[in-house]
Amino acid sequence: MSEYRRIYIKGGTYFFTLVTFQRYKIFSNPENRSLLLDTIMHVRTFHPFTMVAYCILPDHIHLIWTLLESDHDYSLRVGLIKARFTKQYRLNGGQPGPPDISRTKRREAAIWQRRFWEHLIRDEQDLERHINYIHYNPIKHGLVENLDDWPDSSFHEYVKSGIYDDSWGWDDQRNENKYNFGE
Repeated sequence: MSEYRRIYIKGGTYFFTLVTFQRYKIFSNPENRSLLLDTIMHVRTFHPFTMVAYCILPDHIHLIWTLLESDHDYSLRVGLIKARFTKQYRLNGGQPGPPDISRTKRREAAIWQRRFWEHLIRDEQDLERHINYIHYNPIKHGLVENLDDWPDSSFHEYVKSGIYDDSWGWDDQRNENKYNFGE
């Protein structure tokens, strides 16, 4: 089996995808989406990073972070977010998926897939492409026709700041492959 090696760059900007266990739609519930955002902000308080963009979908989340110039440990942050969310989710009555032998042996709740996807952003064009991908994702998955209708995304902040106009993504629906990469 090949060994996957992550790239750790101090002050790097990274795109992440975190997926729920067996793609359970945990984040269809607005309280769980709110809990996830609170969890991310809590972890960010102790292990700072800049949240460049995000989108929470029913069974996965996309994030772009920039780490401090003196720090490269995004894995610590992802692990803390998963652990804290899992604990709070279960305290709120959330049920994990059915356990398997491996998860039972490791005392893991079936909330998240074990691994996560990360991509080091290489340049401004790569960053723009990934931000657009994150914001277009609710349309890509057929969850909304208008991005204004998707509540848990930094899209709304980008519109408020004038980076996008409020019709961004509308014309792009016809071009299915424009933001169709990674996942």
